[in-house]
Amino acid sequence: MSTFWNKLTASLRAFNCSRSGNVAITFAIATLPVIGAVGAAVDYSRANSVKAAMQAALDSTALMLSRDAATVTDAQLQTKAKNYFLAMFNRPDANSIVISASYSATGGSQVTVDGQANVPTALMSAVGYDYITVKGTATSKWGSERLRVALVLDVTGSMSSDGKMTAMKTATKNLISQLKGAAAVNGDVYVSIVPFNKDVNVGSSNYNASWIDWEDWDDDNGYDSSTTTCTTTKTGKNGKSTKKCTTSTTWVPYNHNTWNGCITDRDQNYDQNVTAPSGSKTANPSPYWPAEQFDSCPKAMMGLTYDWTALNNLVDSLQPVGNTNQPIGLVWGWQSLVGGGPLTAPAKDSNYKYKEIIILLSDGMNTENRWSGSQTQIDKRMYDSSKGGIGTCANAKAAGIEIYSIQVNTGNDPTSTVMQNCASNSDKFFMLTSASAIVTTFSTIGTNLTKLRVAK
Repeated sequence: MSTFWNKLTASLRAFNCSRSGNVAITFAIATLPVIGAVGAAVDYSRANSVKAAMQAALDSTALMLSRDAATVTDAQLQTKAKNYFLAMFNRPDANSIVISASYSATGGSQVTVDGQANVPTALMSAVGYDYITVKGTATSKWGSERLRVALVLDVTGSMSSDGKMTAMKTATKNLISQLKGAAAVNGDVYVSIVPFNKDVNVGSSNYNASWIDWEDWDDDNGYDSSTTTCTTTKTGKNGKSTKKCTTSTTWVPYNHNTWNGCITDRDQNYDQNVTAPSGSKTANPSPYWPAEQFDSCPKAMMGLTYDWTALNNLVDSLQPVGNTNQPIGLVWGWQSLVGGGPLTAPAKDSNYKYKEIIILLSDGMNTENRWSGSQTQIDKRMYDSSKGGIGTCANAKAAGIEIYSIQVNTGNDPTSTVMQNCASNSDKFFMLTSASAIVTTFSTIGTNLTKLRVAK
């Protein structure tokens, strides 16, 4: 027994002093953190994949909720948020999903959607981590920028050909529907419609308005009133009577209530701006809008409104007649955005930013205005590139108005240089060669104007 214990003690002492196999032991111990790091990388990679899918679903959910967030209760908003999210988030490897949404109208409308989920680990559980929590958030903003859109529509006689008038009506009503859908609350979007040919129609009910200049209208619309005056004189011994009559003619203007509502161009250069009439009309009628009894007077314009039914009814009533004067349509589109004359622009709220748009559609070249039948002369009133770019278009753009111009060219006309120059930039000028393209172009513009954005 003594010998056994001596040998065992010697063996243990030898084992303690031995250095054989040390590399293997060290390597085994060193592999533990390596294996842990590899496991963490695998689990984190899977968690990041879930996080990316979650963020995409949160972005889509925020955009979807923005359509009706202002009109639902908070409980309904939470339910919609969860349903939208789960419909788009298909990751079985995520559990304990929590989705919450909030809506705010302070300084503009926005929806914020927050999400959280747990992703079970495969390898990190060995070191005590059973899951990785992933989070995301998305905010959709749309109410901080309000839209005011003036639709300046050519209703001249040539619009009757190639289905252009029908296509324009369809396109305009579709656009009105898009704009209506972008408004979370009344006032987010206002729309005006200005039909034009040679003139525009401000509404015959305004015949007593102080801003109308009647001088030319009175000269052109009336009748001659004749007055005969006779005198009798006696001559000769017999006192023979001689009667002499004279007739005088006086021009009598018709009553202004017979006016059809048409307005022609203001005196130059008031025709290129939206300066309000002021001063003595007798001494200086130039700032005032001259009435004209134009036989082909278009339908009366409609100022900024969100009465979507009335806007659609006006579109339905449009008829093609008359010659083309794009400058008068353009300046009245601008006038509708700022107010003046028969038009009222609603007051702006300082809590919002405003985007003011003119969409000008015409199918041909300018052919007639108050002074001329020369396309060149009319174009210069609209945009005169020979003088460095002056005119109605330049003035409107300088005032912060964004202009889209659309030339509907189904008759192989040359590209309208003045409409190209009038657009705010090159991607806002559209040359269309078919009537059907009006519908798709208006849809493209509407999408651009009303698209929501994920803010973060």
